[in-house]
Amino acid sequence: MILDYDKVLCGRMYIDGQLTYSEVGIADGKIAAVGKHVAGGEERIDLGTSMTVLPGFMDPHVHLRDPGLTHKEDFPTGTSAAVCGGVTCVLDMPNTKPPVTDVETLLDKKRAVRGRAFADYGLFAAVTPSCPVGLLSKHVPAFKMFMGSTTGNILMNDDEEIAPLMDEIAMTGKVLSVHAEDDNFIDHKTQENCCQDHLRNRPVEAEFSALRRLAPYKDRVKINICHCTNAEQVRRASELGFTTEVTMHHLTFDALSNTSAFYKTNPPVRDAATRDALYKAFLEGKITMFGTDHAPHTFEEKTQEFDSAPGGIPGVETCMPMIMEKVRAAEIPLSLAVRMGAEAPCERFSVKKGRIAVGYDADFSIFDMRKVTEIDLRKLHTKAGFNPYQGMRAVFPDTVIIRGQVQVSEGELCGEPIGRDICG
Repeated sequence: MILDYDKVLCGRMYIDGQLTYSEVGIADGKIAAVGKHVAGGEERIDLGTSMTVLPGFMDPHVHLRDPGLTHKEDFPTGTSAAVCGGVTCVLDMPNTKPPVTDVETLLDKKRAVRGRAFADYGLFAAVTPSCPVGLLSKHVPAFKMFMGSTTGNILMNDDEEIAPLMDEIAMTGKVLSVHAEDDNFIDHKTQENCCQDHLRNRPVEAEFSALRRLAPYKDRVKINICHCTNAEQVRRASELGFTTEVTMHHLTFDALSNTSAFYKTNPPVRDAATRDALYKAFLEGKITMFGTDHAPHTFEEKTQEFDSAPGGIPGVETCMPMIMEKVRAAEIPLSLAVRMGAEAPCERFSVKKGRIAVGYDADFSIFDMRKVTEIDLRKLHTKAGFNPYQGMRAVFPDTVIIRGQVQVSEGELCGEPIGRDICG
């Protein structure tokens, strides 16, 4: 029997851990069939043998600044940047203005961004002493806890306040992503003039202390440690059963070589030896997933005096293209890129994406691995007025498909704002 597929995609695809010629039948935005030959289809797209067809990537950690900070980024620009980087789903952090800490604010944010996204998305809620965890859980893919200071009055660094909320989160079964820097170890008073000063004021012990304080919840709460900066942190988190995220900036930069506020971020880029050990842990497959912590700011904001400049580095559009260049150069295996960029985050946050398999969303990031380019801020889609990866090599996707609909073609954004909230 030939099913009435909307599309049949044909090409060299990453399925069950290997690249192989396959055909995929797509119906109602889902993958309905996978095989060597899938008959029928209202439209057949033959990608030939030169393209590498991967599942769409997920970025589980972005700050799209919408609402309240839209001079830095908004949902249309942030999700345009995502899809042009091969990312078909983003999870947006709650430290917007106002911060998402209650149901009313969350639903207001959902209404504000609906119909304006080019990628699918989920909206986090922030854990605070008074937040209604049970009511919020129905509307969010996960919760976020900030143990280190950040935008908005949402710091959670008191164990007596954290404990009862952990019980509530455990009952929901949702993931808790944690900015795991113990604020007690952060020096907020000593002036900073460069990234080395920022590193001094936010020592690695802040991260170790946060893990020690989270350890009692390891068997009850699904904890995810955001933006890991060092291999020892990754090791300790993994031993506790926590999943881990890593950013491209912590894998790339160091505080001595990269000193200006363009590289200022929380937690900080560390010394070269720490960065190199983190990179080694990444190569060895010890980190669960990429999470860019995409944090755009204007050029004017980042060129203030260092102490006044905001922390944060954009990355949603450049992370996976830089990773694909590492695949092309045989620096990392394709399996590691797909696991950390697609399979692991989608699995951790219970999203039916990230694999080319029946029943999953028909999301694809399709690359011509021969087309290497250099990152050019002028060609990116984010509002961020700076990019520390300027001039670095990358392989951007040729085609990006979300739920069967082409959003990027020949490297150019061509789709509409079809993005859906993964939590309704």
